[in-house]
Amino acid sequence: MSDSSIPKFHEKTRDEKLKALESFSNLSKEDIQTLKNDGGINFDQANNMVENAIGIVSYPLGIATNFKINGKDYLIPMVIEEPSVIAAASKAAKIARKHGGFIMEADDSYSIGQVQVVDIDVKSVISKIIEKSEEILVLANSKSKTLSTMGKGAKKVSCKEVMTESGSMLVVEILIDVGDAMGANVTNTMCEAIAPMIEKITGGRVILKILSNYSTKRLVKGTAIFDKEDLGGEDIIDNIIWAYEFAANDPYRAVTHNKGIMNGIIAVANSTGQDTRAIEAAAHAYASRHGKYSSLTKWKKNQDGNLVGEIEVPMSVGIVGGIINIHPMIKTCVKILGVKSARELSCIIGAAGLAQNLSAIRALASEGIQKGHMKLHAQNIAASAGVPQEKMASVIAQMTREGNISVTRAKEILENL
Repeated sequence: MSDSSIPKFHEKTRDEKLKALESFSNLSKEDIQTLKNDGGINFDQANNMVENAIGIVSYPLGIATNFKINGKDYLIPMVIEEPSVIAAASKAAKIARKHGGFIMEADDSYSIGQVQVVDIDVKSVISKIIEKSEEILVLANSKSKTLSTMGKGAKKVSCKEVMTESGSMLVVEILIDVGDAMGANVTNTMCEAIAPMIEKITGGRVILKILSNYSTKRLVKGTAIFDKEDLGGEDIIDNIIWAYEFAANDPYRAVTHNKGIMNGIIAVANSTGQDTRAIEAAAHAYASRHGKYSSLTKWKKNQDGNLVGEIEVPMSVGIVGGIINIHPMIKTCVKILGVKSARELSCIIGAAGLAQNLSAIRALASEGIQKGHMKLHAQNIAASAGVPQEKMASVIAQMTREGNISVTRAKEILENL
């Protein structure tokens, strides 16, 4: 079995890193060339993806090492511009390996479609919708032969009344098993297809017919044990739990706490072509599900005194369709992961979020966030100041020692050198 704990991976040259990836993920020469083709697409490809295209923005693509998830090793591609995230996630994953890594589980890929009906007596028509639910499902499933052949597709119809300032409305919801797709397009298509039938049954007027990105039927959850000695002892663990309690009970802290979780989640989602806006929106709504915005993770101590982390978050992702089919860099990143299903990808993304959260609160609960973060930030500042590669290490070291990390200071140090 391939081992994602590659010693001193961060010290290897780009070619050495690519060689390790090639071996670990069985990449082809074409895959390696795609990774070397910074940005992954040319302007013509970009022009076919969005309207009014004028160029391409590239973000750094890095690899998080050490991850063992449900007994399998992964090298995880992460796209993010923030310093220290990839290093932090890799460090947390290394600590988690001692006790078996991350144990994750994901729900089946159910999407929720909503049809809004107004100008009716809601309570009197709900029973009519339920009576006709089988016909509604047949019509919805006629819009996707692929899902139907796979035994997936629309599975259930339900109704709810929503009270508003303008009056009462009916919301008809269909639950759709979308398989390994994110499922937005097929869900919207099915909602639009059943809308005329809903109007006929209810005598009302349909306005919106669209999916909900609040994917509560598509949760990923999991846990990992982090060794007390590797974290720095029981005092650090106690501090981490206090830090978690702060986030669990104060929304101002919770927002920043969850932002750290999303650093890991969105970096992996970016690399695999997911709808990051949908993931973010669902996660933050879920953090508020009990009436107050709170933490997406939980932290506690087990009987051995080790730290146990848990995460639960909606995760609507796919490995087929959309940009995954057309973006060569995204295709290669998915191949690096070696995922076989959307559920497996959900587990990886959830584990990355938990790992990143551990590293962030550990730093906050000990030496503070700036020590490691600013060391990496200094590299960006030195580059902005025009420091050549051969003098980069000296400039970074001096700025870090002084605690004065700025473009001005980098230029002064360079002149003195």
